[in-house]
Amino acid sequence: MIEGIKVVTAHEMARIEGLAFAKGASEVDYMEHAAAAIADQVERFIDRHGLDQTVTLLIGKGNNGGDAYAAGRRLIEKGFTVVAYHIYSLESCGPLCKQMCEGFKEKGGEIHFVHKEADFNFEPEGVILDGLVGTGFKGAAEGALAKIITAANDSNLPIIAIDIPSGVNGNTGIVETVAIQATLTIYLGLPKLGFFIGNGWDHTGELVYASFGLKQEYIDEAKPSAYLVNLASLSSLMPKIKRTRHKYEAGYVLGFGGSPGMPGAAILSGFGALKSGAGIVRLFHPIGMEEALNNAPYELIREGWDGKHCERIVEEMSRAKAVFVGPGIGRNKEAAQLMKHLLPHINVPSVFDADALFYLSENPKTKLPEFCILTPHRKEMKRLLGQTKEPQDDIHFHESCQTYAEQKMVTIILKGAPTWVFSPHTPPFIIAVGDPGMATAGSGDVLTGMVAAMLAQGLEPVKAALLATALHGLAGEHAAINLTSYCMTASDLFEYLPDAYLQMIDII
Repeated sequence: MIEGIKVVTAHEMARIEGLAFAKGASEVDYMEHAAAAIADQVERFIDRHGLDQTVTLLIGKGNNGGDAYAAGRRLIEKGFTVVAYHIYSLESCGPLCKQMCEGFKEKGGEIHFVHKEADFNFEPEGVILDGLVGTGFKGAAEGALAKIITAANDSNLPIIAIDIPSGVNGNTGIVETVAIQATLTIYLGLPKLGFFIGNGWDHTGELVYASFGLKQEYIDEAKPSAYLVNLASLSSLMPKIKRTRHKYEAGYVLGFGGSPGMPGAAILSGFGALKSGAGIVRLFHPIGMEEALNNAPYELIREGWDGKHCERIVEEMSRAKAVFVGPGIGRNKEAAQLMKHLLPHINVPSVFDADALFYLSENPKTKLPEFCILTPHRKEMKRLLGQTKEPQDDIHFHESCQTYAEQKMVTIILKGAPTWVFSPHTPPFIIAVGDPGMATAGSGDVLTGMVAAMLAQGLEPVKAALLATALHGLAGEHAAINLTSYCMTASDLFEYLPDAYLQMIDII
């Protein structure tokens, strides 16, 4: 079973909290419980990064500010230096914020009320703890709120956000003006949908969990918009290796890719399959590309195909365990002819990427094989959906992706940061690993081969999609550590795939 953490809208989180309050839960108790967890996470972050034990609180007027004051009080008790910048008058604040402010002052906490000031002189060391506005915020950050957010972002200090970076809409992820650029976001109870859509992923930084005391019965009651995949649950999907296996048992992958002048994508996909556990990969390519493929890895079997006569295709399909189609085939008449002749003969789990997706978008009534995975990026998905304009928001876009997956009975890997996986009859999954350096030509081709390898090793489509995507992202993270996000190329992922596999194996 694939395990994940429920991802909910801010509205849904408020609903289940309301159920708890209706049965007698205490807002003060919740705030104190959250404060203890927040203070612990702040302390861990500072210790991990060897920072000065100085914390600057940014305080608004609601419960998010109360959380920050309560956490600040506990940090003072731990010996930290804590200074608060409060951008509203105390009279305008909510009752819990006022109460926690008094507790903070009683512990010796220093407070600067700066609602009339344009400049903010933060402490030069330590971290900033963002308690300006919470998940209920919507609209545009303006006035003093916008000024202090901008000043915090310009401070070069690490910023830790409480529950959500201030300025990000918890339901849509939209940032209308400015928002906190968090290094770390401590989410309370459940992660919010706004982290993963709209502008949210650019602002949340690392995500860590903190409990505020909400009982499991209310978590169980929550209606998820998606599931944030638990990597530990994916580790159990790693294909088992027996000592006596041979290459066909390890997984035989057929690839259909390449075109004159475009050999690279097909090579990346083929080698991606080999480096991900497939025992044998045969790449069918247009006749006449032999010289262009001379630099392909020795292990990649190459065979020319005219795109019409299918005897060899039928013969090899009878032995294959998985197929990938599309990398580098082009968008001309020859590519369309190849797709038309090939599709009726695919009778094993398959992955469609790149130019194959273009063909499907141009021929929307095409019958897809069973156990099929599509790997579009956002623009390719819009084309598959027949959308010519940018969707109203990511919520509607993802609903359309889910509908497409169910109507076509396919699994969709919507590539991006983060990557979403849609499949029939289940909420979507979110894979929140990877690095911005992976936004480079060919990274998706590597993923295509990796997914095909997982299918060839016996994983059902959604599990193959999730495991391959996670390993792909982890390889990117390892590559970035050594190469930086600036210097990565797609082929660098091959060097770091073993690190990703070792990390996944160590989780087991």
